[in-house]
Amino acid sequence: MGKNRMIEIRAEKEEDRPAIYEVNKLAFGQEDESRLVDALRESNDFIYDLSLVAVKEGKIVGHILFSPIAIETEIGLVRILSLAPMAILPEFQRQGIGSELVRRGLKECQRFGHEVVVVIGHPDYYPRFGFTSARAKGLEAPFEVPDEAFLVLEIKDGALEGISGKIKYPPAFDGLV
Repeated sequence: MGKNRMIEIRAEKEEDRPAIYEVNKLAFGQEDESRLVDALRESNDFIYDLSLVAVKEGKIVGHILFSPIAIETEIGLVRILSLAPMAILPEFQRQGIGSELVRRGLKECQRFGHEVVVVIGHPDYYPRFGFTSARAKGLEAPFEVPDEAFLVLEIKDGALEGISGKIKYPPAFDGLV
């Protein structure tokens, strides 16, 4: 944690919305992810405790969101979470802030009883947190995605045992994924 002693990780507050929008816009160089966060926030399934911000010297410099999604199986839907998006202001990237957000977010997911998290992300980044191939665990994406970028983490060991199927994202993700 060294250089990030002064980083506070906390759940988002109402007044954080404009800063969260800006962090996602600047980190991704477009507004799609910012609009996704806004759309997810308006859904009935939004979990405020799983929308976390990184604050440095009073400024929001990072954001991570875990949202409910599901696996469509032969016997029905299995509720899991999606990690999307995770964003750090460009001038604060490569300082360990994203790693702190992921670690803290996963701890919060576990604390609230969630067992599985899916992410579509950098194959060189997310495995350090325990993410592995989602397809190797029997999951399929509902769209084209390289195997190495389609990852899953069983927060609870064995949570996916005997479960396979296609990931189902809520309508807020339409057009992004």
